[in-house]
Order: sequence, then C-alpha cells, then structure tokens
Amino acid sequence: MAVPLPRPHRFDVYVALSGLLGGVLLWALQLFPRRTEDALVLWSPDWAALVPLTVTAGCELLRRTLPRTGLFIGMLALALDTVTRGNVITIVMFTDLVYAAVLYGSPAAARRIPWITGLLTVAGVVVPWAVWQVPEAMLIGVGVGAIALGPACTGWIVRNHREAAEAARLRAEQTALLAEMDRAQAVTAERARMARELHDMVANHLSAIAIHSTAALSLDDPKTSRDALEVIRENSVEGLAEMRRLIGILRDSSGDLEPAAAPTLDGLGALVEGARTNGLDVTLDAEHAKLPAPVELAAYRIVQESLTNALKHASPGRVTVTLARRDGVLDVRVTSPYGDRDGPRAPGSGAGLVGMRERAALLRGSFEAAPEDSPDGKIWAVHATLPVTDIAQGDPA
Repeated sequence: MAVPLPRPHRFDVYVALSGLLGGVLLWALQLFPRRTEDALVLWSPDWAALVPLTVTAGCELLRRTLPRTGLFIGMLALALDTVTRGNVITIVMFTDLVYAAVLYGSPAAARRIPWITGLLTVAGVVVPWAVWQVPEAMLIGVGVGAIALGPACTGWIVRNHREAAEAARLRAEQTALLAEMDRAQAVTAERARMARELHDMVANHLSAIAIHSTAALSLDDPKTSRDALEVIRENSVEGLAEMRRLIGILRDSSGDLEPAAAPTLDGLGALVEGARTNGLDVTLDAEHAKLPAPVELAAYRIVQESLTNALKHASPGRVTVTLARRDGVLDVRVTSPYGDRDGPRAPGSGAGLVGMRERAALLRGSFEAAPEDSPDGKIWAVHATLPVTDIAQGDPA
C-alpha cells in the first residue's frame, strides 16, 4: 500500500513558487552565471538550466516535511546545474534546503550536517590549492562554505534558540502548574485547619447544650430543668462568642483583627473544670514542662475533643486525662467508660476523631482511639503521642 506524501506547509509552497518564478525571470533575461564556452558547461542549451531549477523548486516543497530527502535531491540538482549555464536562484534555493535540513530535520541530522559541510569547506580550500598551487584555487572552498557551511551553521543556531525557548516555555508551564498545585494544597490545608478549629471550639458547647436540653425536656423537675437551662445559657453564650470571633477573623480582609492566643496546656485546668460543670467526672494528671506551642495546641485540642466525645457518648463513670513527657514525646491519654448509655446522647459525625488524627499526623506523631479492657471494665481510650524534638513544619492547627 502506497504511503501518501505529507502535505507541504503553506509557507514552503510560497517559497517554491517564488524561487521558480524568480529563476524563470532570470532565465528569460539571459542572466546566466556561466558562459557556453566554459569548461564546466557540458550541457549548453539555454533551456537546460530550467531542469535543475524546477527540481530544486520541487525540493522546497519538502523542506519542512521531508528535509533530508529534499536536501539529497537538491544536491543532485545542484550537481546538474554545474554542467549547464546555471541559475543563481537554484543555488539560493539549495542554501535554503541545507538550512531547513538542519532546522527541521532529526537531531542526529542537525548535528551531522554542519560537521559534513565544514569538512567539505576545508577540503574545498586545501585540495584545490594542493593541486593547482595558486591562491585563487582556494576560492572553491569559500564558495562551498557560502552555499553549504553558512546555511548549516545558521540553521543550527536558530534550532538551538528555538529549543531553548521551548524548554523555557515548558519550565514556565511546569512552574505555573506547581504553583497552582501548591495553591490548591494550601487552600485545602487551610480549609481543613478551619474545620478542625471550628469543630473544636464549638462542638463542646453544642454537645453540652444538646444533652442538657434533652434532660430538661425529659425530666419533670423544676430544679433540674433550671440547672440545665443555666448550663445551656452558659454554653450558648460561650459558643456564640467563639463563633463571632472566628467569623470576624474570616471576614476581616484588612488583617486588622488578630486571632485570639492559641490555647496551651496551662488552660487544661479550666477545660476540665468546664467539663465537670457539664456533668463529667473528670480527673487530671498533667505534669509537663514548657513545650513548643504547636505541641501544646495539639495536645489541648485532643483533650478538649476527647472530653466532648465523653460528654456525648460515655457511660456514667470517671474520665481520666493523663499527660506525661517521656523519650522525647508527649504522651496524651484520655479514658472514659465504654458501653450502653441510659441518659440523653448527642449525635456525632466522626469529625472529631478525624481532626485529632490529623493533628497528630501533622506533628509526625501517632493517634489511636478504640475500646480497651481495664480492671474497672470496658473503657474507651484515646491515646496520642506527639514528638517534641522533631516538630513538623507548618501550623498544626
């Protein structure tokens, strides 16, 4: 099955037609570079010069699609032109074929053609001078360099510039792609951080409200209902204040509003006291020196979320919070009774466990939350280890 020739580029068609018309014009004006009586002219009719001219013009149609084929046929046409009276346009079009073969040809051809034309130029200088021993003989090498080496070197330079420009464009696209990926990752990380912070700040208050409102509705006791309403009001005010603060920071485009100071482990006492107010029986055992701020914030939020989960899901009994530093890590452990709960229960979505696991992972620590057996029965244990000597870069919130 015959393979169809590739369609020539429009510019190549223009080049071929322009060269052919220009050569015909010179032929019609009898402007030949050689005379009939010259020794090289073996085919003397005037029309003979039109044959290599037409062939070379046809090769120009291949300058972009089949550059090596066009150059090879062009060399044969140039050799034929040398035994006729010749045409300047044929030589000009051949130089363009050499240039195109380097510019549009394969990388191997682009490397070899300048070397080959360079060797031919040297040979055109040395051999005629050695044979005839006259300086004028070296002009043959000059002519070879003008019609072969010069166009080849020009094509090589242009090709290198184009490849450098293409490489720069690809690098710019890759840089833009990486910047977009970094931006998307930063947005995702910021959204996750905001989700964790919002959940940790508000979930505790809303859980207490849900539980105490359920108790107030289910018990027909004025004193119990009043106590529950007081707890509900307290948690509502605190939760609303936290929400307003966070929304104000998000809406502030000028950056004038400063976020509240990040909680530290020094605030665990107040956190535990608030949990006791909400009805939990909590004990705290926390002996620690001053730790890096990211570690203290993560540990505080893990304890806060654990107490929130205990308030929502734990059975009646004691909740223990233990913090200890050992072997370069801060060990955080919160346990609560595990089993069926008779009293009111607040709904959960599992976002708290996800947030605690993310906080530990950002510090390159570990996190586990699962039921365990203990001498006092089944318990739910939250255990996190947070390195204090190899803190992950970034904001762990």
